[in-house]
Amino acid sequence: MSSDHQDPAAAPEAAPPAELPAVAPQLRDLRRRAGLTLEAAARAAGLSPAHLSRLETGNRQPSLPMLLTLARVYGTTVSGLLGETPVDQHAVTRAPAVEPTRAGGWTYWQAGATGRGMQALRVRVPYGTQGDLVRVHPGEEWLYVLHGRLRLRLGEDVHTLPPGDSAHFDSLTPHRIAAADHDGVELLFVHTLLQSPAAVLCLGATATGHYPGDIR
Repeated sequence: MSSDHQDPAAAPEAAPPAELPAVAPQLRDLRRRAGLTLEAAARAAGLSPAHLSRLETGNRQPSLPMLLTLARVYGTTVSGLLGETPVDQHAVTRAPAVEPTRAGGWTYWQAGATGRGMQALRVRVPYGTQGDLVRVHPGEEWLYVLHGRLRLRLGEDVHTLPPGDSAHFDSLTPHRIAAADHDGVELLFVHTLLQSPAAVLCLGATATGHYPGDIR
């Protein structure tokens, strides 16, 4: 029997959704291009064949860690799994070509290529802007303080980070970012993205003036 056939005993009771998410057919196509059976791919990703089969048929939604793991197994990126247009695998960002973007009082400079499983930015945070906003969203964040002092709240803990300090945390932890001093703070910021890179960064304001993932 072909490895692509799902075990009836492992099939979920609920019917699959009428319209499968784009990632489902991509997962199966990329596995086949990699020359892997369902069992081999599941073993490499640390999943059961039944679980991987549900992901490929759209009966289960993959988490970001699953997407990252499967991307490594299939030799691609999260963007590739999502069926987005491939980007330059060795992109270089030149400083003169980067235009600053301003939102909510903050200033952002792109520090990496778009269309990736993560987004890298240089961020300028003036004193007294967005300090009362609590953010919660899927993914991970890493930041490194370049100039000034950062006031970072993670859950119930509050940290003051001077230049050279860094932080790496799960973005599902409620967090606040603010400048600790009146001169503001500048930092490098890396954020993993599950949604399309074309979507608004969680730190950037939307047309409604709200911030995706904010707790109000």
